Amino acid sequence: MDDDERQLPATAKTFMTPAGAARFRAELNQLMRVERPKIVEIVHWAAGNGDRSENGDYLYGKKRLREIDKRARFLSKRLEAAEVVDPAGQTNRGQVFFGATVTYVNDEDVERSVTIVGADEADLLRGEVSLYSPIARAMLRAKVGDEVVVRGPGGEEIVEILAISYPVGS
Repeated sequence: MDDDERQLPATAKTFMTPAGAARFRAELNQLMRVERPKIVEIVHWAAGNGDRSENGDYLYGKKRLREIDKRARFLSKRLEAAEVVDPAGQTNRGQVFFGATVTYVNDEDVERSVTIVGADEADLLRGEVSLYSPIARAMLRAKVGDEVVVRGPGGEEIVEILAISYPVGS
């Protein structure tokens, strides 16, 4: 199953941070206003070159248009359904909630930080985990000093919350 077909839990709200919504809008804009018109132009040019069954530019262009349209539909639907929540507005900054950046240490004294974001915007390379991930579910409502049990695919792990922070409002 590719990213565009990921399913959220049936009862899940699709929360998204303002930054995540901005990334989705920017990608949608790039696809529809820059990339798609270029591909349409190439397909139009290639269609005029005769036999389409052996025309690589035409075949690749049509395939790429389908990919762009599929991704654009996905982004549009997610943006439409998303409830954008600004974590900078969190008043209870002593507990872990949506949008928190949490620093924790595990049993082997390895310290890590993660930011809890919406399922569609999670990206481990940026240190962002889904609100529905095992680590986020275990940490929700925890406070600094709390130990929580993370039940993941590799078994259970106890982690201690070292710090909780939220973005500063503008």
